[in-house]
Amino acid sequence: MADPSPVPSPPVYWLTRFLLLRLLGLVYLVAFLVAAWQFLPLAGEHGLTPAPALLRALEQFHGGKWNAFREVPTLFFWNNSDSFVHSMAWTGVALSLVVLCGFANVPVLVGLWFLYLSFLHAGGLWYGYGWETQLLETGFLAIFLVPLFDPRPFPKSPPPIVIIWLYRWLIVRIMLGAGLIKIRGDECWRDLTALFYHYETQPVPNPLSPLLHAAPGWFHRIGVLTNHFIELIGPWFVFWPRLTRPWAGLLLILFQVTLICSGNLSFLNWLTLIPCLACLDDSLWTRILPPFLTRRAREAEVSQQRSRFQFFTSVAFACAVAWLSLPVVRNLLSPNQAMNTSFDNLHLVNSYGAFGSIGRERYELIVQGTREDIPTEFAQWKEYEFKVKPGDPMRAPAIITPYHHRLDWQIWFAAMASPEHYPWTVALVWHLLQNDPATLGLLANNPFPDGPPKFIRILRYRYEFTPPGDPNGAWWKRERLDIWLPPISLQNHEVRNFLQGQGWIPAS
Repeated sequence: MADPSPVPSPPVYWLTRFLLLRLLGLVYLVAFLVAAWQFLPLAGEHGLTPAPALLRALEQFHGGKWNAFREVPTLFFWNNSDSFVHSMAWTGVALSLVVLCGFANVPVLVGLWFLYLSFLHAGGLWYGYGWETQLLETGFLAIFLVPLFDPRPFPKSPPPIVIIWLYRWLIVRIMLGAGLIKIRGDECWRDLTALFYHYETQPVPNPLSPLLHAAPGWFHRIGVLTNHFIELIGPWFVFWPRLTRPWAGLLLILFQVTLICSGNLSFLNWLTLIPCLACLDDSLWTRILPPFLTRRAREAEVSQQRSRFQFFTSVAFACAVAWLSLPVVRNLLSPNQAMNTSFDNLHLVNSYGAFGSIGRERYELIVQGTREDIPTEFAQWKEYEFKVKPGDPMRAPAIITPYHHRLDWQIWFAAMASPEHYPWTVALVWHLLQNDPATLGLLANNPFPDGPPKFIRILRYRYEFTPPGDPNGAWWKRERLDIWLPPISLQNHEVRNFLQGQGWIPAS
């Protein structure tokens, strides 16, 4: 009688954990570098919308510091000085480098998670993006993936399989949330025309965006269909047997790489790659990674020592995630689905989504200043250039992913509304009227190096890509629409009183 077919060995995830943590360390590193270089001019003591004013308001609203901390946990309730905030950002950078270099344990990952939670809750509108909570959820899961103290890249305790499954649940929610919000949201996703506009109107296009925008209509329609398949159908294969799961993971990884190449969506797609990795086990990684890594993974597997403490804490946390997922699932099933929403103040289990609506036209706000006494149309107006958002039509789009320029993103939102909806733009003008060095550091130029302007205004333009190969070498063509914010000077007492009332500038 022939021997029965051998039973395949269960999958292992030593190399998966190694790669997942390294990528998490990279994303944390970028996120904390953004905080180190941008938090103070945006939300520092003298920033555009100071965090101390926000934290004082939260304390008053919740009836004390500890009550506020329970509702909005942040370290900066106790010290929000610029020097302390800056030191915490660089502490985050240092811990991120530790993880990126291959060393991670519970204290390191808890420290990273709580530091970033603190920046999110103190950052106000500047930290209102979906990937902030996604980073917190991804980072908190990683706490249960590593030993309590052993920081080695290949410790003796194996990766808890339940945490691998929680990462899979995360990528399913991310993809389904993004797919459903598109189908339920903008009609252009249903009639397959969304990509006719997306490459041109996305927050920060890159050099490939004009070529993609100029592609024929059939290319865009196939792109939308592919997007729907990957986001709405692909995630279900994550829960399928081992034979199909790697293909689903590779498809999701390829999708994120495509998004990285077609735009500058901060570290969102890099972060989304992390739970995609949990779909792949060591049987794939041993074929493509260097032999010394696969050898160390095998040695760790042979000498592994399972931790009962890690097992029980992981199972307990999985039960908590199941409970916290109930409102998330209800939200996914709801026709009034909300994207990028947290249902707990620690952001442990969240809903996600992206581009539920697509702009048909691109609007840009152009900030101009003059040193003349009367700010008429005939005055000599000079333009401020932002670091990555479109401004000068001759300037090529930038490649910045995974870095995130928060001011450039926020002013992209503001261009689609009025100043009343984005009052921080008045604070931006006020700081530029004083040639504030920190604020100017967020911009690409200072057109008034010899002294501040007397007036600043903001114009609104419509921007369109020029056809590829434009003979003038321009990337954009633009048309002036209106004056979005009339000229403001430091002598405007109404503006001064408004900013003082918000707590954004000191009372005189």
